Amino acid sequence: MAMKKAKATDKPLTKAATVTILAEETGLTKKDVTNFLDVLAQLAYTQAPAGFTLPGLGKLKLVQRAARMGRNPATGEAIKIPAKKVLKFTIAKAAKDAVTPPKK
Repeated sequence: MAMKKAKATDKPLTKAATVTILAEETGLTKKDVTNFLDVLAQLAYTQAPAGFTLPGLGKLKLVQRAARMGRNPATGEAIKIPAKKVLKFTIAKAAKDAVTPPKK
């Protein structure tokens, strides 16, 4: 599994390119890989309120944001931003260290 490391100047992978690479690396068909990615996404959506972990990548979780005061950037007027639920993705330490090695 020797994959080429991307450079900052490279374009991001499209879904089709990702499916092609995964199919070549795993020996599965592109249709099977696409189906797997779709099922994984649906599973993440349904499990997010309880927390969903992708080992080696990170955690997806639903968090409650408190109400706060903000500012309208156009007028400078103070506005009240209501409390709301938001979806957060926390990157795993292994993923952080793989992309940006820790300082020594």
